[in-house]
Amino acid sequence: MRTRPFAQVDVFSPVPYLGNPLAVILDATDLTDADLQRIARWTNLSETTFVLAPTVEYADYRVRIFTPDGELPFAGHPTLGTAHAWLENGGTPRCPDVIVQECADGLVRIHRSSAGELAFEAPETTRSGPVSEADLKRICTALGIDRAEVVDHQWVMNGPQWVAVMLSSASRVLELRPDLSALGELEIGVVGPYPEGSECAWELRAFIAGIGEDPVTGSLNASVGQWLLRTDRMAGPYTASQGTVLGRAGRVRVTPTAVRENVLVGGTVTTMVRGSIEA
Repeated sequence: MRTRPFAQVDVFSPVPYLGNPLAVILDATDLTDADLQRIARWTNLSETTFVLAPTVEYADYRVRIFTPDGELPFAGHPTLGTAHAWLENGGTPRCPDVIVQECADGLVRIHRSSAGELAFEAPETTRSGPVSEADLKRICTALGIDRAEVVDHQWVMNGPQWVAVMLSSASRVLELRPDLSALGELEIGVVGPYPEGSECAWELRAFIAGIGEDPVTGSLNASVGQWLLRTDRMAGPYTASQGTVLGRAGRVRVTPTAVRENVLVGGTVTTMVRGSIEA
């Protein structure tokens, strides 16, 4: 064991402690897969990330993302949180305004604004299209809603296996009290619009089998943003709210890019704990 730099950050909220926490081990050199998993179980957060030297020429660093149960190929709030912690720890990107992260899902470009806010380019959706009626029936059962309440539905996979359903309003999304035991293997995102002129355009909730409700979910906001763009439900930047039912104040900024049907996903990241870990 040796001493390694460590940070715990709060992602996607302008108010500290009301976003989604992430633990970052900023030097995972020489740690085995078993070590990484053991540390992730110990931190007991939805995700813990481990920073390593990149294996491809154009990346600034490589990250491995672990839940207490296993490794993820990509996740949104770990991407922004890791980039933020890496920069604070003295990381210098090859391009001043763009950090290139290597992860199991490939290379992810993270843009840094003049104000210091970070936003990642959403990875390509690997599965889209409508959900089968059989799957939709299971989803409605888990959410405790009638099939007639579903305004639209779509597979929105981008590493995580998201399926999204749209309801008529943000207030209906907030009313949901799902039966998490009925989720099975499904990872369900639910989205509903706020009235025009509200602070936020959409309310999102994310339900994951074995985990429960995720406070603020970058990967889901990324693929939902692509879906809204494909279906002409958005034309410009918007802010999504997430985590309200859990007492959080997640705010995710989704911005169309020059690349057709793609978006940037950004938000505030704040370091809450800075120090070292023995591992």
